[in-house]
Amino acid sequence: MSLSFAIAFAAFSKSFLLVVATMLPILNPVSVSAIFLTLTEGASHETRRAIATRIAINVTLLIIFFMLVGSYMLEMFGLSIDIVRLGGGLLVAVIGWNMINTNSSEGRTEKLAEAFTPEMARRRAFYPLTFPLTYGPGSLAATITIGVSLLDRSSPALTVVNVIGATVGSIVVGVILLVCNRYADKLLKPLGETGTIVFLRISAFILLCLGIQIAWSGLGNLISDAIEHGVTEAYKLRS
Repeated sequence: MSLSFAIAFAAFSKSFLLVVATMLPILNPVSVSAIFLTLTEGASHETRRAIATRIAINVTLLIIFFMLVGSYMLEMFGLSIDIVRLGGGLLVAVIGWNMINTNSSEGRTEKLAEAFTPEMARRRAFYPLTFPLTYGPGSLAATITIGVSLLDRSSPALTVVNVIGATVGSIVVGVILLVCNRYADKLLKPLGETGTIVFLRISAFILLCLGIQIAWSGLGNLISDAIEHGVTEAYKLRS
């Protein structure tokens, strides 16, 4: 009995740490909090807290969902991870470009504050704040990979334990993300007003570069596969 508990605890711990150690560096909650602060400009403190809570819930649910059924969904629609990287990367790059070219002023902030209705806040909580800025194509690919690693065909019981551990890990990741977004203004306060603007512009540029890198990674793999397929077909025709 103790051995079974030890094996179950080890499996739980492994899957828990796998999710936390994999997802936190990819999601990067501290950097995301800066982007969150920019895209919620003009919102009240209460509205920001509500959006931060919704983003954390959305990300947690997305991790759990794609961890369990992500690979089956891609297979059902005939999509590959590289296609997801290409499309998602382009989307992230466009958002980063728009953030770089956004002009900020006191008058604009007041106008945004009036326009930031609860309905607008709910819409922005998912797009673009949850997807693709917080949970993007890189996170999606990582989540699907984690989901595949949780399966233990030799022991369904261990698979269940792995899923439970990964689910708890997903919740912990969501809580960390929630804390960073809720206190984003305090995290950036030491930089001052000018320093915050500079930091946000740099974050937007990094986001643009990250989107291009993700898209290029997917495109490069697709081109390599196409070339390899072409060479194989040419070899078959010659044979």
